Amino acid sequence: MAERIKAYQFSRRFKKEYLSLPKEVQQAFGEKMKLETYLKSDFELKLSEINRLVVNRSLYYFLKDIFDKIAASLLLLFLSPLLFLVAIIIKIDSPGPIFYTQTRVGSKRRNISGSVFWERSDFRFIKFRSMYEHSDPAIHIAYVKALIENNEEKMAQIQDCKTDLRKIVHDPRITRFGRFIRKFSIDELPQLFNVLRGDMSLVGPRPALPYEVDLYKPWQVARLNAKPGISGLQQVNGRCTIDFDKQVQMDLEYILNQSVWIDLIILLKTPLAVLRARGAG
Repeated sequence: MAERIKAYQFSRRFKKEYLSLPKEVQQAFGEKMKLETYLKSDFELKLSEINRLVVNRSLYYFLKDIFDKIAASLLLLFLSPLLFLVAIIIKIDSPGPIFYTQTRVGSKRRNISGSVFWERSDFRFIKFRSMYEHSDPAIHIAYVKALIENNEEKMAQIQDCKTDLRKIVHDPRITRFGRFIRKFSIDELPQLFNVLRGDMSLVGPRPALPYEVDLYKPWQVARLNAKPGISGLQQVNGRCTIDFDKQVQMDLEYILNQSVWIDLIILLKTPLAVLRARGAG
């Protein structure tokens, strides 16, 4: 039985409802992985419609996977001198490993009884280390909770100042060189290896942390219906300058409208967004 939740602004007017999913689908997505219906003006996107989009995009997904692997290989080759230099500086700047790995929540397409769905698939996420070794994640866990709840007072309390950026601005865990590579997203470059392994794409929603997903509202879980990416609609339009609900809404807009053309536009906008360093650091 469908239950109307609320309306919100998402390019046009969207509304959402819970759907009753087959038991095997609920198991595949986990307890919190319940799909929802989005009503786009007079167009109702039901579970069957989401499934149709996944099936009809099979050629798009095939081309995207090929492009991702070719582009990631070429970028790694072209950027290898920079990667080598960054690795040396990280080693000199502070004790600890060059790379930092972490469990992130990804998604992979799965065929269940003739229907195609996105299934949660956690993976090891790699980036250049920008923090001191053995840093306590407690401050970030607390901040993520406040961010998802849009609790501005709590966010300001955690970092002892109020800021328009939706991230920890004065994070004592970050090294001197770490601040620089974070500002220009250089710490993200090793994720090209995740793209080669098939865990990520060049374009898609940012890969979420497990404790972040545990706090999602049911409608926010829908952002996991795509392979996570290095860049995305949210990264080129707002990065950390918009609240979490709007970040997720941008991810959902991308998921519903993704195409080769949109991916190319996002990729072309990414270098400029990085150089502007808006919402980074």
